[in-house]
Amino acid sequence: MHNTALKLNQWPVLKYDDWKETLATVHLWTQIVGKIRLRKMPWLNHSWHVTLYVSPLGLSTGSIPYQYGIFQIDFDFIHHQLVIITNTGKKEVLELRPRTVADFYKELFEKLELLDIDVTISTLPSELEVAIPFKDDQIHQSYDGHKMEDYWQALVKIHNIFTSFRARFTGKCSPVHFFWGAFDLAVTRFSGRDAPTHPGEAPNMPAEVMQEAYSKEVSSCGFWPGNEQYPYASFYSYCYPATPAFGEQPVQPVEAYYNQQLGEFLLPYEVVQQADNPEVIILAFLQSTYEAAANTGHWDRHSLECDLSRFEIEYGCFKEA
Repeated sequence: MHNTALKLNQWPVLKYDDWKETLATVHLWTQIVGKIRLRKMPWLNHSWHVTLYVSPLGLSTGSIPYQYGIFQIDFDFIHHQLVIITNTGKKEVLELRPRTVADFYKELFEKLELLDIDVTISTLPSELEVAIPFKDDQIHQSYDGHKMEDYWQALVKIHNIFTSFRARFTGKCSPVHFFWGAFDLAVTRFSGRDAPTHPGEAPNMPAEVMQEAYSKEVSSCGFWPGNEQYPYASFYSYCYPATPAFGEQPVQPVEAYYNQQLGEFLLPYEVVQQADNPEVIILAFLQSTYEAAANTGHWDRHSLECDLSRFEIEYGCFKEA
């Protein structure tokens, strides 16, 4: 692990152009692993069964059922390995290094076979305009371990802040989870009401899957590393359905703005990274953009919101013996 003290005490710099090749490659690797989870898990509402989770080592599938119990696949961005473990005690490891997507795909499924994990996936990447089948992709083959570790360390910090924000809501709320389709960390709140049929579609994504994902009214926020069209790591917040007034609402901090093309509020990661108190800035963005969604959407905020911080003091882990 490089510059350990720096990583623990400071927010890493994330410049899209500095690691875009690594990002593109690892994005596809996570899609392969995510699709394995998709095939083996029971289908959950809003496709929650497909996501990965931020872990002390990187990104994890969590426990996945299979014919002999459970297995788990972990991206380890400290030791730069992909680790597959099962409840039988067996374990297989792949090296994370500069290698093609095709090579990664081939070795991963060879390791799964050694562990008696029987699974097949669609080899076409999802939510990408240019989609080369994994088994044929000889183009994407970059891996900068330091840059990947920087990104993951940012995810760890963001995960903890999102977890704190999630605790303020007593209505239906998603986990803090990582979607490999768009490569973003997200948490979503629900009003409790049905939403109109979603009109959108994503590349290599069945329309019905997208419609089920947005079948309820939501306010969703997250963190995204950027792409060629928008090469800036950013926090985002949107709602569905959105009224015209949503984008006109005042939000915090002053650097946050509404992107008309994306239909989302954005806060550049760079603003957070350079701030004296990043947590305060992120929470202000999350709360104010949620309020923009809830107020314009006429959510029952009194019934949906909560503050249980008193319980942490009186009954939780902060209570002295």
